[in-house]
Amino acid sequence: MLQLVLHAYSDEESIKVLKKCKEAISKKGKEGKVIIIDIVVGEKNENHVLTEAKLFYDMLMMVVVTGREREEKEWEKLFLEAGFSHYKITNIFGLRSLIEVYP
Repeated sequence: MLQLVLHAYSDEESIKVLKKCKEAISKKGKEGKVIIIDIVVGEKNENHVLTEAKLFYDMLMMVVVTGREREEKEWEKLFLEAGFSHYKITNIFGLRSLIEVYP
């Protein structure tokens, strides 16, 4: 489980972390999954206030660390490059979403 971790890292660093996660769960075959709680920018039916807050965090991540907030397509690119087959995003935590990633 990664909670508000990957938004602090660049794409390259995030892919390295995700590859290690995939390696760790691959021992369970198709049963394992990685659970990520993080911000997904531009989700469907997102209100203006949430979008503004997410974009503020995006600027904060770019200034303070090497990371950034990502849209769903950007998350998908990371997951595929790390070797995962599919994912599911559920918006349940206000600014944060639950992302399940499968080998």
